[in-house]
Amino acid sequence: MRVVVMGIVATAATDLWALLLRRLGRPTLDYALLGRWIGHWRAGRWRHDVIRDAAPVRHERVLGWCAHYAIGIGMAGMMVAMTGSGWLRQPTLGMALGFGVATVLLPFLVMQPAFGAGIAAARTPQPWPARLQSLATHAVFGAGLFAGAAICAVFPL
Repeated sequence: MRVVVMGIVATAATDLWALLLRRLGRPTLDYALLGRWIGHWRAGRWRHDVIRDAAPVRHERVLGWCAHYAIGIGMAGMMVAMTGSGWLRQPTLGMALGFGVATVLLPFLVMQPAFGAGIAAARTPQPWPARLQSLATHAVFGAGLFAGAAICAVFPL
């Protein structure tokens, strides 16, 4: 249960970060596109030249948001599996931030290439700003992991 709380808090932190970025005029990932990508897996399609040009799939927005939170919870579980349950009792910010930053490898090496953006957004008009934004988002995810673990340490489930 602690891993679920930790994953939800961390994922919600990235959502608040994305909301701030959108208010500042920065584009962020539309989770409907994540749902579209996943929806195309049934047909054996894992990669798209441009995900926005791919045919929409039924309920892609709901699918994308559910996947977003499931991935966040899964990443929280991976962190606990790597650090051990002792970290949950005495979480440290440095470990959580380091793990969060490391999770940027998933979009860099899997999602962005599959969406047609290339490895680490290499095929986007401005790769470095996109990379830095991804890195910052994953650092926020790490901070959220710490916050979720700290909440669970104070209010044990």
